[in-house]
Amino acid sequence: MWKKFFRSRPVQFILAVVLAGYVRLVNRSIRWQVHGQEIVDPIWQKGEGVIGALWHSRILLTLAAWPPDRPPKKQSPSFLISLSPDGAFVSRAALFLGSGVIRGSGANRKKKKNKGGATAFRKMIDHIQAGGCLAITPDGPRGPRMRASLGAIVLAAKTGAPVLCLGVSCSRAKFFNSWDRFCLPIPFGRGAIVWKGPVWVPKDADEEMLERKRQEVEDLINQASFSADSICDHLPIEPAEREES
Repeated sequence: MWKKFFRSRPVQFILAVVLAGYVRLVNRSIRWQVHGQEIVDPIWQKGEGVIGALWHSRILLTLAAWPPDRPPKKQSPSFLISLSPDGAFVSRAALFLGSGVIRGSGANRKKKKNKGGATAFRKMIDHIQAGGCLAITPDGPRGPRMRASLGAIVLAAKTGAPVLCLGVSCSRAKFFNSWDRFCLPIPFGRGAIVWKGPVWVPKDADEEMLERKRQEVEDLINQASFSADSICDHLPIEPAEREES
Protein backbone atom coordinates (compact mmCIF):
# COMPACT_ATOMS: atom_id res chain seq x y z
CA MET A 1 0.00 0.00 0.00
CA TRP A 2 2.76 2.44 0.97
CA LYS A 3 4.70 1.64 -2.19
CA LYS A 4 1.64 2.42 -4.30
CA PHE A 5 1.10 5.66 -2.35
CA PHE A 6 4.68 6.90 -2.83
CA ARG A 7 4.58 6.02 -6.52
CA SER A 8 1.39 7.95 -7.21
CA ARG A 9 1.80 10.96 -9.51
CA PRO A 10 0.92 13.67 -6.95
CA VAL A 11 3.32 12.25 -4.37
CA GLN A 12 6.07 11.80 -6.97
CA PHE A 13 5.61 15.43 -8.01
CA ILE A 14 5.87 16.63 -4.39
CA LEU A 15 8.96 14.49 -3.78
CA ALA A 16 10.59 15.92 -6.90
CA VAL A 17 9.87 19.50 -5.82
CA VAL A 18 11.28 18.84 -2.34
CA LEU A 19 14.40 17.14 -3.68
CA ALA A 20 15.10 19.87 -6.24
CA GLY A 21 14.57 22.58 -3.63
CA TYR A 22 16.89 20.85 -1.18
CA VAL A 23 19.66 20.49 -3.77
CA ARG A 24 19.35 24.19 -4.63
CA LEU A 25 19.60 25.12 -0.95
CA VAL A 26 22.69 22.95 -0.49
CA ASN A 27 24.43 24.33 -3.57
CA ARG A 28 23.75 27.97 -2.68
CA SER A 29 24.38 27.85 1.07
CA ILE A 30 27.65 25.91 1.14
CA ARG A 31 30.90 27.87 0.80
CA TRP A 32 32.63 26.01 -2.01
CA GLN A 33 36.31 25.88 -2.83
CA VAL A 34 37.37 24.41 -6.15
CA HIS A 35 40.62 22.62 -6.97
CA GLY A 36 41.49 21.80 -10.56
CA GLN A 37 39.25 24.35 -12.26
CA GLU A 38 42.08 24.94 -14.74
CA ILE A 39 41.59 21.34 -15.88
CA VAL A 40 37.93 21.68 -16.81
CA ASP A 41 37.66 25.27 -18.08
CA PRO A 42 39.47 24.66 -21.41
CA ILE A 43 37.35 21.58 -22.07
CA TRP A 44 34.10 23.37 -21.22
CA GLN A 45 35.00 26.30 -23.44
CA LYS A 46 35.58 24.02 -26.43
CA GLY A 47 31.89 23.11 -26.20
CA GLU A 48 32.58 19.54 -27.27
CA GLY A 49 31.30 16.34 -25.68
CA VAL A 50 32.61 15.46 -22.23
CA ILE A 51 32.02 12.79 -19.58
CA GLY A 52 32.04 13.67 -15.87
CA ALA A 53 32.65 10.74 -13.51
CA LEU A 54 32.05 10.69 -9.73
CA TRP A 55 30.97 8.12 -7.17
CA HIS A 56 27.33 7.27 -6.57
CA SER A 57 27.43 8.38 -2.93
CA ARG A 58 27.95 12.04 -3.92
CA ILE A 59 25.15 12.31 -6.47
CA LEU A 60 23.30 15.04 -4.50
CA LEU A 61 26.42 17.23 -4.69
CA THR A 62 27.02 16.80 -8.42
CA LEU A 63 25.51 20.02 -9.73
CA ALA A 64 27.65 22.17 -7.42
CA ALA A 65 30.60 21.32 -9.66
CA TRP A 66 28.84 22.85 -12.68
CA PRO A 67 28.12 26.45 -11.57
CA PRO A 68 25.71 28.20 -13.93
CA ASP A 69 28.17 31.02 -14.70
CA ARG A 70 31.02 28.74 -15.85
CA PRO A 71 30.32 26.15 -18.56
CA PRO A 72 28.37 26.87 -21.73
CA LYS A 73 24.70 25.91 -21.47
CA LYS A 74 25.05 22.63 -23.33
CA GLN A 75 27.96 21.66 -21.06
CA SER A 76 25.62 21.45 -18.07
CA PRO A 77 25.44 17.77 -17.14
CA SER A 78 22.77 15.29 -18.13
CA PHE A 79 22.16 12.19 -16.03
CA LEU A 80 21.35 8.54 -16.67
CA ILE A 81 18.37 7.65 -14.45
CA SER A 82 16.76 4.25 -14.22
CA LEU A 83 13.40 3.41 -15.77
CA SER A 84 12.13 2.11 -12.43
CA PRO A 85 9.11 3.84 -10.81
CA ASP A 86 11.43 5.10 -8.06
CA GLY A 87 13.54 6.80 -10.72
CA ALA A 88 10.57 8.85 -11.91
CA PHE A 89 10.66 11.52 -9.19
CA VAL A 90 14.49 11.68 -9.38
CA SER A 91 14.18 12.29 -13.10
CA ARG A 92 11.58 15.00 -12.56
CA ALA A 93 13.75 16.65 -9.88
CA ALA A 94 16.71 16.70 -12.27
CA LEU A 95 14.56 18.40 -14.89
CA PHE A 96 13.40 20.97 -12.30
CA LEU A 97 17.09 21.70 -11.68
CA GLY A 98 17.67 22.33 -15.39
CA SER A 99 19.56 19.12 -16.08
CA GLY A 100 19.04 16.75 -18.96
CA VAL A 101 17.84 13.20 -18.32
CA ILE A 102 18.41 9.94 -20.17
CA ARG A 103 16.22 7.10 -18.88
CA GLY A 104 17.60 3.60 -18.78
CA SER A 105 19.78 1.25 -16.76
CA GLY A 106 23.25 -0.14 -16.98
CA ALA A 107 23.69 -3.81 -17.72
CA ASN A 108 23.21 -6.20 -14.81
CA ARG A 109 25.25 -9.35 -15.27
CA LYS A 110 22.97 -11.27 -12.92
CA LYS A 111 19.71 -10.44 -14.70
CA LYS A 112 18.51 -10.94 -18.24
CA LYS A 113 15.62 -8.50 -18.06
CA ASN A 114 16.03 -5.61 -20.49
CA LYS A 115 15.75 -2.31 -18.65
CA GLY A 116 16.48 -0.07 -21.61
CA GLY A 117 20.26 -0.27 -21.28
CA ALA A 118 21.05 -0.59 -24.99
CA THR A 119 18.72 2.24 -25.98
CA ALA A 120 20.05 4.44 -23.18
CA PHE A 121 23.65 3.76 -24.26
CA ARG A 122 22.83 4.86 -27.80
CA LYS A 123 21.21 8.03 -26.44
CA MET A 124 24.28 8.73 -24.31
CA ILE A 125 26.54 8.42 -27.34
CA ASP A 126 24.30 10.74 -29.36
CA HIS A 127 24.19 13.27 -26.53
CA ILE A 128 27.98 13.37 -26.16
CA GLN A 129 28.61 13.49 -29.91
CA ALA A 130 26.24 16.47 -30.11
CA GLY A 131 28.56 18.33 -27.72
CA GLY A 132 26.75 17.56 -24.47
CA CYS A 133 28.05 16.63 -21.05
CA LEU A 134 27.09 13.39 -19.35
CA ALA A 135 27.56 12.84 -15.60
CA ILE A 136 28.17 9.18 -14.75
CA THR A 137 28.55 7.28 -11.47
CA PRO A 138 30.79 4.37 -12.53
CA ASP A 139 30.09 2.38 -9.33
CA GLY A 140 26.31 2.79 -9.49
CA PRO A 141 23.64 1.81 -9.08
CA ARG A 142 24.70 -1.50 -7.50
CA GLY A 143 28.37 -1.24 -6.58
CA PRO A 144 30.86 -2.35 -5.51
CA ARG A 145 31.56 0.99 -3.83
CA MET A 146 34.18 3.20 -5.45
CA ARG A 147 35.07 0.61 -8.10
CA ALA A 148 34.63 1.80 -11.66
CA SER A 149 32.83 -0.24 -14.30
CA LEU A 150 33.81 -0.03 -17.95
CA GLY A 151 30.77 2.01 -19.00
CA ALA A 152 32.39 5.45 -18.97
CA ILE A 153 35.50 4.09 -20.65
CA VAL A 154 33.57 2.48 -23.49
CA LEU A 155 31.60 5.70 -23.95
CA ALA A 156 34.84 7.68 -24.09
CA ALA A 157 36.31 5.30 -26.67
CA LYS A 158 33.23 5.42 -28.90
CA THR A 159 32.79 9.20 -28.73
CA GLY A 160 36.35 10.49 -28.39
CA ALA A 161 35.23 12.54 -25.36
CA PRO A 162 37.50 13.04 -22.33
CA VAL A 163 36.57 11.71 -18.90
CA LEU A 164 36.80 14.34 -16.13
CA CYS A 165 37.13 12.76 -12.69
CA LEU A 166 35.34 14.49 -9.82
CA GLY A 167 35.51 14.32 -6.05
CA VAL A 168 33.08 16.42 -4.00
CA SER A 169 32.39 16.68 -0.28
CA CYS A 170 31.02 19.02 2.38
CA SER A 171 31.84 19.58 6.03
CA ARG A 172 28.25 19.14 7.28
CA ALA A 173 26.96 15.79 6.09
CA LYS A 174 25.30 12.56 7.16
CA PHE A 175 26.97 9.39 5.85
CA PHE A 176 24.67 6.39 5.73
CA ASN A 177 25.65 2.76 6.22
CA SER A 178 24.49 1.88 2.69
CA TRP A 179 26.52 -0.01 0.10
CA ASP A 180 27.91 3.29 -1.25
CA ARG A 181 28.14 5.14 2.12
CA PHE A 182 25.64 7.65 0.73
CA CYS A 183 26.36 11.27 1.63
CA LEU A 184 23.41 13.48 2.59
CA PRO A 185 24.75 17.06 2.49
CA ILE A 186 23.58 19.50 5.14
CA PRO A 187 23.35 23.19 4.20
CA PHE A 188 25.47 26.08 5.49
CA GLY A 189 28.87 24.46 5.75
CA ARG A 190 32.07 24.28 3.74
CA GLY A 191 32.42 22.31 0.54
CA ALA A 192 35.23 21.06 -1.68
CA ILE A 193 35.16 20.27 -5.40
CA VAL A 194 38.23 18.50 -6.76
CA TRP A 195 38.80 17.77 -10.46
CA LYS A 196 41.33 15.28 -11.85
CA GLY A 197 42.19 14.18 -15.37
CA PRO A 198 41.22 14.36 -18.12
CA VAL A 199 41.45 10.76 -19.27
CA TRP A 200 41.38 10.13 -23.02
CA VAL A 201 40.59 6.69 -24.44
CA PRO A 202 41.73 5.74 -27.97
CA LYS A 203 38.90 4.72 -30.29
CA ASP A 204 40.80 1.57 -31.25
CA ALA A 205 41.57 0.59 -27.64
CA ASP A 206 41.79 -3.16 -27.07
CA GLU A 207 40.64 -4.92 -23.89
CA GLU A 208 43.97 -4.39 -22.17
CA MET A 209 43.94 -0.67 -22.91
CA LEU A 210 40.30 -0.35 -21.81
CA GLU A 211 41.16 -1.98 -18.50
CA ARG A 212 44.16 0.32 -17.98
CA LYS A 213 41.98 3.37 -18.62
CA ARG A 214 39.24 2.00 -16.35
CA GLN A 215 41.79 1.66 -13.55
CA GLU A 216 43.13 5.15 -14.23
CA VAL A 217 39.64 6.66 -13.94
CA GLU A 218 38.95 4.69 -10.75
CA ASP A 219 42.22 5.85 -9.19
CA LEU A 220 41.67 9.49 -10.15
CA ILE A 221 38.11 9.61 -8.80
CA ASN A 222 39.34 8.07 -5.56
CA GLN A 223 42.22 10.56 -5.32
CA ALA A 224 39.82 13.44 -5.94
CA SER A 225 37.31 12.06 -3.41
CA PHE A 226 39.97 11.52 -0.73
CA SER A 227 41.20 15.10 -1.25
CA ALA A 228 37.68 16.56 -1.05
CA ASP A 229 36.88 14.62 2.14
CA SER A 230 40.21 15.64 3.71
CA ILE A 231 39.56 19.32 2.96
CA CYS A 232 36.17 18.95 4.68
CA ASP A 233 37.71 17.18 7.73
CA HIS A 234 36.24 13.74 7.00
CA LEU A 235 38.15 10.49 7.22
CA PRO A 236 38.45 8.95 3.75
CA ILE A 237 35.93 6.28 2.81
CA GLU A 238 37.71 3.23 1.47
CA PRO A 239 36.64 1.36 -1.67
CA ALA A 240 34.82 -1.93 -1.26
CA GLU A 241 36.52 -5.22 -1.96
CA ARG A 242 36.62 -6.11 -5.62
CA GLU A 243 34.05 -8.57 -6.91
CA GLU A 244 35.42 -11.77 -8.35
CA SER A 245 34.79 -12.09 -12.07
